[in-house]
Amino acid sequence: MNAQFKKGVLELIVLAAVEQKDMYGYELVAEVSKVVNVKEGTIYPILKRLTKEHYFETYLRESTEGPPRKYYHLTAAGILHLRELEKEWEEFSRNVNKFLKER
Repeated sequence: MNAQFKKGVLELIVLAAVEQKDMYGYELVAEVSKVVNVKEGTIYPILKRLTKEHYFETYLRESTEGPPRKYYHLTAAGILHLRELEKEWEEFSRNVNKFLKER
């Protein structure tokens, strides 16, 4: 996939994935990779920024497979931001598809 396309939709995909259920970083990388091939080094800076912008809250949960895991939870502000991004994506993709069909 074109790197610029991927970069443009990752925030939307990350927010949408965490809206479904709280996730820890590696779990989120696996979930996002079902849609777009990404590496951990791509996702963690996005998680850090979205947390800093108060779209995510984090908490630790004990793990049976090692140290506690940091989980990400979508805040009310995160839900609003997600809805805005979804509207923007719908309009953008509709306009691109319309243009491509009309040419």
